[in-house]
Amino acid sequence: MAQSLFLPWSGLSCLIFFLNIPNSSFQGVNECLDTQACASKATCTDTVGSYFCTCKSGFESSNGKTYFNGPGVKCVDKNECLNTTLCPLTATCKNTWGSYFCVCNPGFETPEERTQFTGSRGTCVGINPSSPTPTQVTFSEDHKQQDTTKDPNNNKRINSVSMVTKGVPEDNNVTLVLQEIADSFGNFNNISSRSSQRRKEEIACLATRYLHRVQSAAYEAALNRPTGGTLRRESQFMLIEVLTIKNSCETENEIVKLQTEKEAMDIDCSVVTGGGTGGAVVFISYKSFGSILDGSFVSKENLTLDEKLDHFQLNSKVISGTTGCKKNCSLAKPVNFTFHHIQMIEESKKSLCVYWDELAWSNEGCHVTFSDGARTVCSCSHLSTFAVLMASVKLKEDPVLTMITYVGLSLSLLCLFLAALTFLLCRSIQNTSTSLHLQLSICLFLAYLLFLTGIKRTEPKVLCKVVAGVLHYLYLAAFTWMFLEGLHLFLTVRNLRVANYTSAGRFKKRFMYPVGYGVPAVIVAVSAAINPQGYGTTKHCWINLENGFIFSFLGPISAVILVIIEHPARSH
Repeated sequence: MAQSLFLPWSGLSCLIFFLNIPNSSFQGVNECLDTQACASKATCTDTVGSYFCTCKSGFESSNGKTYFNGPGVKCVDKNECLNTTLCPLTATCKNTWGSYFCVCNPGFETPEERTQFTGSRGTCVGINPSSPTPTQVTFSEDHKQQDTTKDPNNNKRINSVSMVTKGVPEDNNVTLVLQEIADSFGNFNNISSRSSQRRKEEIACLATRYLHRVQSAAYEAALNRPTGGTLRRESQFMLIEVLTIKNSCETENEIVKLQTEKEAMDIDCSVVTGGGTGGAVVFISYKSFGSILDGSFVSKENLTLDEKLDHFQLNSKVISGTTGCKKNCSLAKPVNFTFHHIQMIEESKKSLCVYWDELAWSNEGCHVTFSDGARTVCSCSHLSTFAVLMASVKLKEDPVLTMITYVGLSLSLLCLFLAALTFLLCRSIQNTSTSLHLQLSICLFLAYLLFLTGIKRTEPKVLCKVVAGVLHYLYLAAFTWMFLEGLHLFLTVRNLRVANYTSAGRFKKRFMYPVGYGVPAVIVAVSAAINPQGYGTTKHCWINLENGFIFSFLGPISAVILVIIEHPARSH
């Protein structure tokens, strides 16, 4: 029949044309009268000379097409629950044959006191008679009704994700949408705080659904902007920055940067546009999400570790990035995130780049490219919700070095004890010099003894701080007595012509004990007053290396060493 249509228009061609037209066209046969024309759960529509089938609501064709005909194509149940926006955060979607319904989570019910419903306008509120206002945000009509009671102009705001996806005609409407998304975390935070008695899995599911909705809504708003460029909205809960690209990338390997306060995302322009012309990317920084998805959602089973780590805790803000992909799609080029630490990273700590994997934090596809005490740069092969974990490194002690330390200190204790007894009991050698040696020996003996018995007693913390402070004092006292020995030696050499060592005697009476024990006490007291948290770490009862507190020990020691070295030079 197809070839006859293109023959030259003549009597012969007309004859062939009409001979090839089915008789049903002349007789007006309705194929839909045949009940077997379409599969079960499908609607038949008759056309001129043919027909087509469409699946009923709640079903979809097995070949994925909207319109079809012919044998072999069936209408199968459509799982509406794959659309996470059908039910609010406080309800769970249940799929049924040809439909679905939303079931309110424990502790919630509909305003009509029902436990389940169907439709995007439904909502679940907390069972609390004194607070009938819905306590969740779905970016839907119910949230709009809450706001319009406070501000009559709010009825002009776009409150629905479905409305955003249909297209936003004006850029200021996109601004309103992003501002509403930024404000939504307050209501979600109310849910999580009231759900403190829930299982961790339920809180994780609520957080996952909320994160997906926020990212999806912000992306759709950015994609439908009539103009390109960046747009930023901020609330007390989060900061959102979106970038819309209307044309192709200007150069190859062009990197676009989005930044929210101290956090930043660097992504290749071709990843945003998908290699074509136009696209959008969203970067979100949550200001307090870390208190909800904290270190308790970390499990070693979900982490790929090349060394022994423990005591995981979140050490950055939680951020999200998306280019519209529903799941953790692999990117053609990795994306880099810059995080600033909440706490300074200690020497025994390590940073770990992780993303939110539905129920827990995972580091699959992410690794650290740079890290210091203040910030960490992560490189990831997919987009999702990210953060930085701080973990304690289990340091492996060399048994040989440990044995040498304990044996050496034990021998030192024995020698110092014998030396102190000698200086104390042998009256024939007692003078200013031996008195200085005696005090130095006592300080070192006590310091070594406390080091052996208390350096690893990190619990209780108060006792550990006391041990660290006493060690600080004893070592400073030892160096102070070394300084006094050097000063005494200098005065002795200077007064060699005086046979009775009068100046040395005066030196002992005036300066020895007040300086030897008083100066270290003042240094430790001032240090403890300035930074009481500077004593004691998670591994040892010693000075904390953070914030330069170690210089309260290194500074006085360096001064003593310089003075001792300088005085002999002057004596020559």
